[in-house]
Amino acid sequence: MSLDVQRIREEFPVLHRTVGEYPLIYLDSANTSQKPRAVVEALAAHYLERNANVARAMHVLGAEATEAYEGARARIARFIGAEAPEEVVFTKNASEALNLAANTLGARLRPGDEVLISVMEHHSNIVPWQFACERAGATLRWFDVTDDGRLDLENIDDLINERTRVVSLTHVSNVVGTRNPITAIAEKAHTVGAVMVVDASQSAPHERLDVTTLGGDLLTFTGHKMCGPTGIGVLWGRGDLLESLPPFLGGGEMIEVVTMERSTFAAPPYRFEAGTPPIAQAVGLGAAIDWLDSVGMEAIAAHEVDITQYMLAKLTSIDGLTMLGPTEAVDRGSACSFNLDGIHPHDVMQVLDSRGIAIRGGHHCARPLHKRLGHQSSTRASAYLYTTHEEIDVLADALVFARNYFGAR
Repeated sequence: MSLDVQRIREEFPVLHRTVGEYPLIYLDSANTSQKPRAVVEALAAHYLERNANVARAMHVLGAEATEAYEGARARIARFIGAEAPEEVVFTKNASEALNLAANTLGARLRPGDEVLISVMEHHSNIVPWQFACERAGATLRWFDVTDDGRLDLENIDDLINERTRVVSLTHVSNVVGTRNPITAIAEKAHTVGAVMVVDASQSAPHERLDVTTLGGDLLTFTGHKMCGPTGIGVLWGRGDLLESLPPFLGGGEMIEVVTMERSTFAAPPYRFEAGTPPIAQAVGLGAAIDWLDSVGMEAIAAHEVDITQYMLAKLTSIDGLTMLGPTEAVDRGSACSFNLDGIHPHDVMQVLDSRGIAIRGGHHCARPLHKRLGHQSSTRASAYLYTTHEEIDVLADALVFARNYFGAR
């Protein structure tokens, strides 16, 4: 099944706008994706036709809002292969989902315990575990990466040991695009009784995930990177594990009984969804998943391999450009980070922006990875299902222009 990219682009009005005299070329989808009409219309319909709070309101609008909200939960559960909708917890983003994991699993940590992450993690999968280890007196350890940005598994037998309680890794790097061997690492973690947490923020938008075979015990992703609204994230967890975890936040709807002396708590997922949840955003994410499935996740994944290989070939042919991470579209996603010799990424970003090309410059919330690879920051171009070969050609030409403009060559 091939992707009709031109037909898909018709669903994204923003892709037809201009920036000054230049047509917009959007290459920042690893940051946030654009939204198709179907998602915007689903959000508008919810607010205009059935806006109400869920669970609390017993009137018609409340019942309809609850049905839409829980319907979105069930839709997302099917999308990732979950065994039951109750395994899907709504959060406001992947960062909150990872904080939920770190706080609840962290309550079990004791001095001498170890948590294992990697140098390539987004800050959202580093800082919460630092907090958890500091509170418990546990030790935070990490996988290094190779010079070409792959996870270094040489000392895995030392890093995953009888003291390891949690292993938390990104599925696909948001900087160098590396796809990590989660299933094999999870098998190793499970042999010592550790819980495996997977940050799928950069894989869920691009490929078919099946949580029953991937190997994680908890998995997180975010809606805004996969054609959905901002303000909605997902934590999936094995049912028995979620049942064993304490609440993350206190408030309405996460309780069973409250007295002045003590409280008891609802079953998952509601135990972890205190207060008014992101109702319309969940509905919008459900609509985004419907839309992605109508396009075909297999076709999206195939397009990603094609467009990534094309982008890598074009960019690595530019004199003075250094690619961070793998230079072939094998076990990697579409995020391509690079530097032009002697030119700061922010300067590159500004020049390209002046020519209508939206990319990102900085450390992409992954400062330790940049430091490990010997770069202060980088320029990142990231493609998605609406990206064309012609847009990559324009990107490459603009990078040559930037290089020459700053006199680097």
